[in-house]
Amino acid sequence: MVRGASGLAEGYGVSPMVIGLTVVAFGTSAPELVVNVLGALEGQTALAFGNIAGSNLANLGLVLGSAAIITPMSLQGKIIRRELPLLLLATTVLLFMTLDPLLRGETPVIDRSDGLVMLLLFGIFIYLTFMDFVRQDHDPLLLTIDSLDIVSHAEKRTNWLLVLGGVIGLAIGGQLAIDNGVIFAETLGVPPVIVGMLVLAIGTSLPELITSIFAAVKGEADLCVGNVIGSNIFNGMFVLPISALVNPLVVPAGGVLDIFMSLIFAAFLIPIFILGKGLMKRQFGAIFVMAYAGYMLFRVLSI
Repeated sequence: MVRGASGLAEGYGVSPMVIGLTVVAFGTSAPELVVNVLGALEGQTALAFGNIAGSNLANLGLVLGSAAIITPMSLQGKIIRRELPLLLLATTVLLFMTLDPLLRGETPVIDRSDGLVMLLLFGIFIYLTFMDFVRQDHDPLLLTIDSLDIVSHAEKRTNWLLVLGGVIGLAIGGQLAIDNGVIFAETLGVPPVIVGMLVLAIGTSLPELITSIFAAVKGEADLCVGNVIGSNIFNGMFVLPISALVNPLVVPAGGVLDIFMSLIFAAFLIPIFILGKGLMKRQFGAIFVMAYAGYMLFRVLSI
């Protein structure tokens, strides 16, 4: 699905940064969306929450860190000025939504009103990304209607078939993930949120990991960083709210700490940008991977 959608977007003259922040990021987050919606429909809210919290942690710690180890990545000023602050804002808002015991003395729940607030933030992200695309100089989409026919009809048909096949595969795989995730948690005797954070989160983050590694190997740092930031924005401001609209999500034990750690990982990109002169070097990547592995170990041992 990602290959087909990226091929269509590239054929229409979309820049690597915009493809990473929209098409690839949204496409590689599709497993989280499918798994979470199916989980919410079946009442497996802890599994759904753990999947998103774990996916965002895996994207920043494992995916971005691994890509930086392969090749140092340039953190463009545009990401630090706009996309990253929006991710920090969204994660901070989500963190406060999980503080119901402190703020209202109630069980922490991501309810439908919380979901609507996050969707409004997501709308802002879409608007900013779209305006960035429109303002590009000499953009084929803005020059002439004929420029839309960049990709041949045969290539377009192939790309659309790839997208369709990917969507069908996601639906089948998502149902299998939910059904077997519940069985796996019961067999191991662990809370479903742990299975969501480790098994489902890493599994649904594999597209981001593979995409980012290939992008790093090819030197497409824009695509790699944009993919991770855009994917986390999509997870937190679209996938999780949609899940909450389907069925309010009770925040499981340790869930507040999981969101807080996502905020810490994202915030650390700012000093890396400043101290590293806009470059995320291999040592920073290794620190991110080790920090992610250490936190996952802590979560398992703290059951």
